[in-house]
Amino acid sequence: MELSLFDVLVFVGFFAVVIGVSLFKSRKETSSEDYFLAGRGLKWWLIGVSIVAANISTEQFVGMAGQGAGDVGLAVSNWQLLGSIGIVVIAFTLIPRFLKAGIYTMPEYLEYRYNSAARGIMALLTVVVYVAVLLTAVLYSGGITLRTIFGLKLEYGVWLIGLLAAGYTVWGGLKAVAWADLFQGGALIVGGLVIFFLGLHACGGWEQFTEVNEDKLHMILPESHEKLPWTGLASGMWIVLIYYTGLNQFIVQRNLAAKTLRDGQLGVIFAGALWLIVPFAIVIPGIMSNQLYGDQMSTPDEAFPILIRNLVPAGLRGFMFAAISGAVISSLGSMLNSASTIFTMDVYKRMFGGKAGQKGLLLLGRSMTMIFVIVGCLLAPMLDNPKFGGVFQYIQQFQGYIWPGVVAAFLFGMLVPQAPAASGVVALVSGPIFYAIFQMFAKTQHFLVDVAISFNLVICIMGLMTFLRPLETPRKLPVREDIDLETKTDVKIYGILVIAAVIAFIVIFR
Repeated sequence: MELSLFDVLVFVGFFAVVIGVSLFKSRKETSSEDYFLAGRGLKWWLIGVSIVAANISTEQFVGMAGQGAGDVGLAVSNWQLLGSIGIVVIAFTLIPRFLKAGIYTMPEYLEYRYNSAARGIMALLTVVVYVAVLLTAVLYSGGITLRTIFGLKLEYGVWLIGLLAAGYTVWGGLKAVAWADLFQGGALIVGGLVIFFLGLHACGGWEQFTEVNEDKLHMILPESHEKLPWTGLASGMWIVLIYYTGLNQFIVQRNLAAKTLRDGQLGVIFAGALWLIVPFAIVIPGIMSNQLYGDQMSTPDEAFPILIRNLVPAGLRGFMFAAISGAVISSLGSMLNSASTIFTMDVYKRMFGGKAGQKGLLLLGRSMTMIFVIVGCLLAPMLDNPKFGGVFQYIQQFQGYIWPGVVAAFLFGMLVPQAPAASGVVALVSGPIFYAIFQMFAKTQHFLVDVAISFNLVICIMGLMTFLRPLETPRKLPVREDIDLETKTDVKIYGILVIAAVIAFIVIFR
């Protein structure tokens, strides 16, 4: 697909504004709290759009659209729609706890609840998963998108995207990321909807589209379905969503940076409302692409890029290029900032540099950001191997090593004050072991079922340890005195409306 001079100017102008605003807004970051948590001053609307921009990247545009084009169809939307319900629940349960404690990271919470070993284990697990799985997959999906649309060599696309994201993230930290997300998140939502309407027109309208693709427009799939059976939705997916919406650093970090509890709660509810757009902006266009250009695809992951290549007219191509590039760059910026935050605050400062000054922490955070993006760029081209089964499947399946143990450690620790410190460590270690065993010896079983069984086994072990050696005096968490923790009525109403909208969508397309 060729870009006109106008398209090039739109693309360059878009990123000039994005980078310029983000660098200007983050020009006064002088402390670790400024760099990693934006001075705890983010407003709800910035939090909401930033969460969406961090979450929706080319692994959705490539991976979710690819599964929509394949045999999963509309059911892949369950990841986002059930996530909307999950993030509303998290807004009223976990966010007040975390804001009250005044923590920087999720591993930090585990030290207060259990011990420093639990904090260190989760920190190392999280950094490895972020760099080896999430960061690598996002870079790869961005590179394959640029290769499919513009013929750019995969390795070149990966490095281009990685260095752009690292640029403003290294400079300004979370505040730079959040302000960049405001523009990039808006662009990806608008860009996705533009593709939806162009595809709908090419398919002959909604009625003809639904008639041709009736078998793909179902949210609930049979138990025998290989990629997303209803048993997976009912068992392991809720564990995944608790982790992703409530314990995942690169999502929750924005909530930890909220100015008030209302900003934090309303921000995630706003993100949940925006996630309702995902089926229309990403998944349904993938189904449309299969209908229109299925014979041109060598793999389902090419569905969304092929739709762009064939349908976007001259004049809009520069904007779409900017929207796609912005989607991957915003997610990369979030992951890089969160990974460097955890490494700096939970690994280096806690284990090696208790007396580190603010300048030293800032320098380390910026240095680790660059190191992580280099590692990701080197690993990303390896995912071009078909053995990984598509980028979305790769992301979900390999994160299974962290989900069961982390969710069990947090939930059991919160609900059972008598759980001993050692139980948190055992949960974090046994979770990956149980999941690995199922992956090796139960290959026909869906990975979400593996997650659910592993989680329950971890809970059983923690329960037994608590029964045998209960904690006599529950550990006390730190308390911030400078924040109002009362949930406002309007926030509750907005949360109920988002949940109602999700239920209505699932009922309509069941």
